[in-house]
Amino acid sequence: MQYIDLFSGCGGLSFGLQQSGWKGVFAVEKNPDAFLTLKHNLIDKHNHFDWPNWLEQKNHDINAVISQYSSELKLLRGTVDLVAGGPPCQGFSMAGRRNEKDNRNKLIDSYIEFVKLVQPKTLFFENVKGFTIGFKKDNKRGEAYSQYVWRELENLGYDVHGKIVNFSEFGVPQKRQRFILVATKAKKAQTFFDLIVKNRANFFKSKKITDKISLSDAISDLVKKNGTQASPDTKSFQAGIYSKPKSNYQKLMRQGKSLANKVADSHRFARHRADTIERFQYILDHSKANLTISDAVRKKYSLKKHTIVPLCKESCTPTLTTLPDDYIHYSEPRILTVREYARIQSFPDSYEFKGKYTTGGNRRKFEVPRYTQIGNAIPPLFSEQAGLALKEML
Repeated sequence: MQYIDLFSGCGGLSFGLQQSGWKGVFAVEKNPDAFLTLKHNLIDKHNHFDWPNWLEQKNHDINAVISQYSSELKLLRGTVDLVAGGPPCQGFSMAGRRNEKDNRNKLIDSYIEFVKLVQPKTLFFENVKGFTIGFKKDNKRGEAYSQYVWRELENLGYDVHGKIVNFSEFGVPQKRQRFILVATKAKKAQTFFDLIVKNRANFFKSKKITDKISLSDAISDLVKKNGTQASPDTKSFQAGIYSKPKSNYQKLMRQGKSLANKVADSHRFARHRADTIERFQYILDHSKANLTISDAVRKKYSLKKHTIVPLCKESCTPTLTTLPDDYIHYSEPRILTVREYARIQSFPDSYEFKGKYTTGGNRRKFEVPRYTQIGNAIPPLFSEQAGLALKEML
């Protein structure tokens, strides 16, 4: 079964679909950093896409693809089982500034135009919870973008269903709620949501995991006290080495990873100043886990940063943002590494990230470093379950 991944990012959705037996046609991602990670893992290493000759194998803007290749896209009709992926969410996100005038919101229309051209059998669409909440104007709330997309797809002849899904119920060690919409011309779209719940127990059994994965289940084999070596991809930084796996989730994440390499990919530790380490330790000692720090702690250190959350060892994490300094490791006075971020998002250790680790200031508008790639991704463990349900539905 063949699919196209729109707004693919670093490939979290595509990797899950590959694991569930789908074959990619191509992926559309505007940012070169995120596309580099997808290309490295899913094209160079696994040859996952039957990439068409008419489309260069590089990062693309969806509007450029639509305007330059509309006739080629029309020729794909009848061959594409699924168009997957959702437009960027920053304009809708309750965690951000939530801006109705954000230009990226217009990509919804680009998505619908792409669907009109290709006419796939099925659609799988993901976005933030805020996508289902209309913007306020003059003390009135307008129509939610989710309703607009729903109506447009019904006008194109699709049966549509959507709901908020909590990925922590599907084996991801993170309370991440996302709006999932499925549209199909073949059957009832509701079938998808019935199937992912019905198949969940057998999926967990096949992976030897449960739906209750704690943060320590996910990353306790990656602590800094295991020891460090020189970072293989960044001068003057230290990277962490593995201990033996301590949970079935860790064993699952380490499948396909060479045991010869003791250093996990992208497991580079931040170089915190001494006063930062002292502050982090105080927060760990005097704050409640998984809650943002108190006003008293904020006042003690004159902190203006809105979100600083010491994480809890025994439960899953809150929703990961794209800002690593929003969180403090549950037992070490430091931020999480890229690899720890990836584990929490259920990327296996064999999935290697490319590009810068971090960025800042004005560069945030166009650079997508590793932490951001992961924070924006759909967790592969959920997308694999979605892929299995979509296959069964078709």
